[in-house]
Amino acid sequence: MKRIALIIAVAAMTCAAALAQSKVLVTYFSATGNTERVAQLVAEATGGTLYEITPVEAYTSNDLNWHDENSRSSVEMNDAKARPGMVKNLSGAADYDVVYLGYPIWWNQAPRVINTFLETYDFSGKTIIPFATSGGSSIDNSAKELQKAYPSIKWGRGQLLNHATADEIKTFINQ
Repeated sequence: MKRIALIIAVAAMTCAAALAQSKVLVTYFSATGNTERVAQLVAEATGGTLYEITPVEAYTSNDLNWHDENSRSSVEMNDAKARPGMVKNLSGAADYDVVYLGYPIWWNQAPRVINTFLETYDFSGKTIIPFATSGGSSIDNSAKELQKAYPSIKWGRGQLLNHATADEIKTFINQ
């Protein structure tokens, strides 16, 4: 029994050491600030570099009105090929081993600017771990759609982190 406990402890320390030695990027898109707050907690917990995915044109409250089928976000989400412009100022993207990718859930998916980000930088073979905030959807469909669209990325298990505490963030990171 002691031997099993020792093996488990060594395995846990090995995983923690591997994460500590990895170069971690915590990147996020946040239209209203909810995802940004969570991303800051993830960056603090991982010691990772925090990077905001910034659309060239910021989203206004009218743009985010999901009740209006002509709002900017509605139009983008109804077009799977939409790729909103993004400020491209991330240097050394290839240097990161692990990328935490945060976004709000829009129409049960990641906003299209997330696709712009993933297609701008080459994360082939890198580990990306999605996290999201949402008023009512789970992360499951958005994560599945991203995995299908970008199969050259190693995808970690995503999690919805609405109103997450620092302890919940630590649990997520250590999964």
